[in-house]
Amino acid sequence: MNQEENATTANPLKRELGVFGAVMMGLGSIIGTGVFVSIGIAAGITGPAVIFSVIVAAGLATCNALSSAQLAANHPVSGGTYEYGYQYLTPKFGFIAGWLFLCAKSASAATAALGFAGYLMMGLKISDPTYLVPIALAATALLTLVVLSGLTRANWANILIVSLTLSALGLFVILGVPTVLKMEQNNFIPLFDSGNGSAWNHMSVFLHASAMMFVAFTGYGRIATLGEEVREPEKTIPRAIVTTLVLSATIYIAVSWIAIGTVGADKLGHAAQSSAAPLEIVAKQFSWSYASWWLSLGAVTAMLGVLLNLIIGLSRVLLAMGRRHDVPQFFTRLTVIGRTPWVSTIAIGLIVAALASTGDVKTTWSFSAFTVLIYYAITNLAALQLKPENRLYHPVFPWTGLMGCLGLACWVEWKVWLAGTGIIFAGLVFQGCFNRKPTTTP
Repeated sequence: MNQEENATTANPLKRELGVFGAVMMGLGSIIGTGVFVSIGIAAGITGPAVIFSVIVAAGLATCNALSSAQLAANHPVSGGTYEYGYQYLTPKFGFIAGWLFLCAKSASAATAALGFAGYLMMGLKISDPTYLVPIALAATALLTLVVLSGLTRANWANILIVSLTLSALGLFVILGVPTVLKMEQNNFIPLFDSGNGSAWNHMSVFLHASAMMFVAFTGYGRIATLGEEVREPEKTIPRAIVTTLVLSATIYIAVSWIAIGTVGADKLGHAAQSSAAPLEIVAKQFSWSYASWWLSLGAVTAMLGVLLNLIIGLSRVLLAMGRRHDVPQFFTRLTVIGRTPWVSTIAIGLIVAALASTGDVKTTWSFSAFTVLIYYAITNLAALQLKPENRLYHPVFPWTGLMGCLGLACWVEWKVWLAGTGIIFAGLVFQGCFNRKPTTTP
């Protein structure tokens, strides 16, 4: 048994989550920023074809989910792809995965905090934009404290949050169907509305939007990241990941159809840029006068759910990196009661707060797209290294996931590409300069 395995065995986390709790954690990570914010952002990029971007993103996420499920079933410890990279590839791949996860998901958490602030301000009819960042920072601080209280309390808080969110989205779809039918699908014509008319430009903006939407579906990875805290991980993790993805894809497709069909892609995209609360303008078109208020409540809880789950997942990856000495070892410190990685949790809360201080939703989400695609490319590459007797699914899924992730990454804006590669280089420099103990791949 090597040094890292000793650290994990001697200082384990509690296995507290069953299938239901794991699914709710996954839904809490997915049904949030993506459905309430990124659908609007992607609609502004590719027009009504955003519905097909959702389908492409969901299909690619399914391949990645199956790779994550079988890796987590075989190697159920905290850390997700960071650990899989070390276990099945090389320490460099593992470190890059962990580094990218911290960068990408910290940006996603900041987006969730800002989205929460945007919808809360809409619900309270606060128009002064100067309140956006302070509210986002307050939410980040509050949920960091919730995570510090232990996974059991955080799980119950998540179940309550997700239940309210799902009820709001269900009502949104029910109320939206008659409105869309009255419009006679006019808002879907032309389907590909990129502005220039060339086939290449249509494809370019469509794949860009698909990359943006892909980020929304990656919350299922939170289940794998919590592998050390799941009961019967070999059975629970695959079931929870697949269930989460099917439910969330159905919700995303229904919501995007209602949103585009009601107000059109242009109006939805503009709302995403101006207010960080695009579905609000959709709900105002419904016959029920309280629809907008109820949607705001659901959006507020959804953003809190995403933020809560990201802080949990990020703190566990930072814990895993501390165990392998890729970051200072004090990040591995746990509370005596509850076995919560308190140093890692506080550090993540501070990082998310710093990113939320920028106040820019699109920038934080675009940066997430590139880094998450590379992260899941490593996931699929690791899944391809599983021995035949350890595979749960056919190799076609990780191959498709790998090619899809690398392909979509090519369509992200070049500025984001430069920032992403710069982040990878900075991480490798940090790893090279940091005084690490030698690590042996298990």
